[in-house]
Amino acid sequence: MDGLEGRQVWHNYWDKLLTYEKSYLARVNYVHQNPVKHGLVRVANQYAWCSAAWFERVARPAQVKTIYSCKIDRLEVADNFEPLAVFQKS
Repeated sequence: MDGLEGRQVWHNYWDKLLTYEKSYLARVNYVHQNPVKHGLVRVANQYAWCSAAWFERVARPAQVKTIYSCKIDRLEVADNFEPLAVFQKS
C-alpha cells in the first residue's frame, strides 16, 4: 500500500527470540494445547489442524513426556482468539 517494492506484510505476526531450551519446549507444548485452551477439542491430538497427533506418533515417548510436562501458564503470548460457537465441540 505504501508503494515500496518487495515489502512483505505479515498479519498478526510476532517475532520472538528464544534463548532457553525450556522456553522453546514450552512454546511447542503451547501450540499443541491451544485448541484445548479455546475449547475446540478436549485433547490436543484430536484437533485436525494441530501437529500434536503427528508428534505423539513419531517422537520418542520421553520427548513427548518432556514437552507435555513444560508449563505454559507463564508464557507471555498474545492470544485473543475467540472461536466461533459453530466450531466448538462439546
